[in-house]
Amino acid sequence: MANSKKFYAVRVGKKPGIYTTWNDTKAQVDGYPNARYKSFPTKAAAEQFMQGKDSAVKTKSHAVAAPKGPTEKPDIIVFTDGGSRNHGNVAGGHVKSTDPAAWAYLIDFHGKQHSDSAGEMGVTNNKMEITALVEALKWLDENNFNNYNIGVVADSRYVLNAIQKGWIQGWKRRGWKRSAGELKNAELWAQLDQLLAKFPKIQYAWTKGHATNKGNVFVDELLNQTMDNM
Repeated sequence: MANSKKFYAVRVGKKPGIYTTWNDTKAQVDGYPNARYKSFPTKAAAEQFMQGKDSAVKTKSHAVAAPKGPTEKPDIIVFTDGGSRNHGNVAGGHVKSTDPAAWAYLIDFHGKQHSDSAGEMGVTNNKMEITALVEALKWLDENNFNNYNIGVVADSRYVLNAIQKGWIQGWKRRGWKRSAGELKNAELWAQLDQLLAKFPKIQYAWTKGHATNKGNVFVDELLNQTMDNM
């Protein structure tokens, strides 16, 4: 019968070392910021990991893999989301004043997390998506996280494209107008532009909404709780 014994190497935790049971390992990493650990089939491989010879790491966090962009791994992961509820108006129709909408964000910094959410009646999903990122950046700015490597994970291609494809700069050159005319949420886009200028090291990643990304699922549930309470 094959040997199924595992060796758990805890390189960063409450008490670094090699353990042979998951319960002992879990006691060293649960609640420890940025814990680093991995399981191995042999003790020799676990010892190599303890010596820093294996780069594979498991991290206790909501964070997904580092967003695409600069090669430096983010110090801070920011998850944002916005949403609104349609109360009977047809698809593509105007938002009704009775339609609740909300935004939410989650900031993950080495296992320590901060989140926030708020709602507004009669506004669009797009406005809430932009607001979520604006509010997250405001909090980071107020708490002096400007010079950290920051990864933004969002499910709004509209917001990400506006940043990554330079749409914001085009709107700015036209006085916060689209080439075809009015720009919706112009004041909010201008505020986002001012905030982005304060963060020199931001990278971005798109994630599929309401899927398997734990951070995205968290902010989606949070904004829905906000709308439930409106």
